[in-house]
Amino acid sequence: MNQTSNRPSIPQNEVTRVKGLGFLWDKRTPDTFNGRVITRNGKITAKECAVVAEAAQRFGSGEVTLTTRLTMEIQGVPFENIEPLREFLRQEAGLETGGTGAKVRPVVSCKGTTCQYGLIDTYALSQEIHRRFYEGYQDVKLPHKFKIAVGGCPNNCVKPDLNDVGIVGQRVPAIRSEQCRGCKLCATECPIHVISMVDNKAVIDASQCNHCGRCIKKCPFQAIEEQSAGYKVYLGGRWGKRTAMGQPLDTIVTSQEQVLELIEKCLLLFRAYGQPKERFADTVARLGFQQVQDMLLSDELLHRKEEILSQQ
Repeated sequence: MNQTSNRPSIPQNEVTRVKGLGFLWDKRTPDTFNGRVITRNGKITAKECAVVAEAAQRFGSGEVTLTTRLTMEIQGVPFENIEPLREFLRQEAGLETGGTGAKVRPVVSCKGTTCQYGLIDTYALSQEIHRRFYEGYQDVKLPHKFKIAVGGCPNNCVKPDLNDVGIVGQRVPAIRSEQCRGCKLCATECPIHVISMVDNKAVIDASQCNHCGRCIKKCPFQAIEEQSAGYKVYLGGRWGKRTAMGQPLDTIVTSQEQVLELIEKCLLLFRAYGQPKERFADTVARLGFQQVQDMLLSDELLHRKEEILSQQ
């Protein structure tokens, strides 16, 4: 069994300071840290990857681990190597460390842009979320950490509904009964078995459909059309010591700009109404989902943006 150090040999105020830079004390040692290198939703170029590998060899133990938020964590960095490591990453590849604290955390995304099941461009959306809110809100202190995940389809590979805000690609089907020939191919294709045949016509149970859109592509007679496409937005999910399933807004959001606006409203609401050390899930539960939804679907929070961001 590894021996655990009771406390670091570095002053506690310095441990706290470098944690804010993305370096977490390795409890097995008196003075080494593991540093988180920020990626854009887990996407990184070959050159950047080579720079991280070289940095791990020069300033750390030579090992790199991957975190659940898709950052790359350089292991075994002595305290005195932290600043040289950060400077090396910046100079060689424009990479930064971070990903800790009561602020927007690194964005997580699935590979929906390239996946056969993906319904939205998850790379483009998550990179814009990263730019606007991980980077743009970097100096905005929130009541607690805030996690955002983007899923390309209802397979939910990155668990969007277990994040503070989760986005899931949607493709809502509608049946043209007059064109249905009763071939049952759509029912066979449906992964959750919510299509049945009534009087030799396909019928979708709209209350159970997850909007994966597979039936639309499968019908050889164009009897199933796309009624709408866009994004389902979940609020107040959380995993950890206490878990909470996020609740979806009642409406499907139809544009990327609307999604980005909703995320900003969530951040403003959390900053304005969240209590210290309270997770967004608890804020939503305390205020009531319906009230939160009403606030997010209005422009009140955006009108108060300057006031909210300037509050102490």
